[in-house]
Amino acid sequence: MSNSVERWDIFEVKLNGPSEGNPFVDVQVAARFSYKHREVVVDGFYDGDGVYKVRFMPDTVGEWRYETVSNVPALNGKTGSFTCTEPSAGNHGPVHVHNTYHFAYADGAPHISVGTTCYVWNHQGDELEELTLETLRSAPFNKMRMCIFPKHYRFNANEPPHFAYERKADGSWDFKRFNPEFWRHLEKRVGQLRDLGIEADLILFHPYDRWGFADMGAENDDFYLRYAVARLASYRNVWWSMANEYDLMESKTMADWDRFFRVVQESDPYQHLRSIHNCRGFYDHNKPWVTHQSVQHSDLEAVRDWRETYRKPVVVDECKYEGNIDMGWGNISAQEMVHRFWQGTVGGGYVGHGETYLHPEDILWWAKGGKLHGESPERIAFLRKLLEENAPHGLDPLPPVGKWGWVRRDRARSGDSYYLFYFGIAQPGRFEFELPEDKKYKLDIIDPWGMTITPVEGTYSGQFMLDNLPSKPYHAVQARMVE
Repeated sequence: MSNSVERWDIFEVKLNGPSEGNPFVDVQVAARFSYKHREVVVDGFYDGDGVYKVRFMPDTVGEWRYETVSNVPALNGKTGSFTCTEPSAGNHGPVHVHNTYHFAYADGAPHISVGTTCYVWNHQGDELEELTLETLRSAPFNKMRMCIFPKHYRFNANEPPHFAYERKADGSWDFKRFNPEFWRHLEKRVGQLRDLGIEADLILFHPYDRWGFADMGAENDDFYLRYAVARLASYRNVWWSMANEYDLMESKTMADWDRFFRVVQESDPYQHLRSIHNCRGFYDHNKPWVTHQSVQHSDLEAVRDWRETYRKPVVVDECKYEGNIDMGWGNISAQEMVHRFWQGTVGGGYVGHGETYLHPEDILWWAKGGKLHGESPERIAFLRKLLEENAPHGLDPLPPVGKWGWVRRDRARSGDSYYLFYFGIAQPGRFEFELPEDKKYKLDIIDPWGMTITPVEGTYSGQFMLDNLPSKPYHAVQARMVE
């Protein structure tokens, strides 16, 4: 093993131990990592063939020491040390909540979440999975929603190459014996996303199942969660999603979901982000183990309301998908997808993309990855660039009631330095703006679909009317403070 690792990367302790019996159940292994006065306890896991591993993500530069702890003498009391070095370019650490409603990396760099959904891209075999990674290389997305377990649903009829568990002699799953080959493959894909600067939003459970993974029983569910966290938590780009459409899983109770959150929270030394995704009704995001809201909803004007209700970041991971399938959630136009991104943005939230265009081999991006065929991604890239250049720490909506008493949900700002007004389906040729009276601003007219930014002559402050706006829907105006 290497005796040095960069900050927020993975240091791995690898040990040889017993392989008889069932090591997944019979053997416990962990390690205490210490830096000066600090100590971090990290659970290890069995990786098959008599090999045990403990993975650690150091967050402080300097000399670290460790000592293993196990109920097996051959694995107990092993000591060592390593040096944590400065992070390389592009390594900003894990993402955490910042300023109540937004996100930032551990080093303070802002994270503007621009996600996509690709549920089971990691279950499609190397050829298609490598094509997905190549597509992501030039796509605007910095977060990927993906399932640990395979999915059974329309356009998802193929068997995956590997499963998370070994089979018993009768062909049923042995929920007490994991298949290390499956987990190594998953780790490889999570690591490749990390290297592309993409957060892996790992969905731990989902209802679309024909193999029995959605109903393993409470004891096996918890056993699975602890193993998943032990193997994957050391990847800095991991987010935990308890479920996709949790409220469709009839075998789970609310107490189960609460317990899952607690198991993950207690098992994860790094406290990665934690959420749960709904279909019909919201989970109570006020519960302390929820770090941010993962929402399925098509009314993006409600983002500011969810912010105020739960006082946590809002990520609308599913606002329906750009596509042409015969299901209402998968056939909105590219322009409607872009519109919803802008609506959610001025509401102070973050919006996720998905694509469901029919394909002769059922390779739909939302499920299997492959190539992107829609027109929204390049417009989403335009919005992401606009935000990163002008409001990198996120936008906060202005009060919905304007100066003259009318309700307006079209305005957001980043402090006093930047204001964004989005008109949506409205097409005002003239519009009355309100900006701080003691500061001056340059204005630009933005066409989100055409991806153009047209400067407006002069500087502006206070309350004023702009008469030369395009009489077309889906336009915006930005105001940037003049230094």
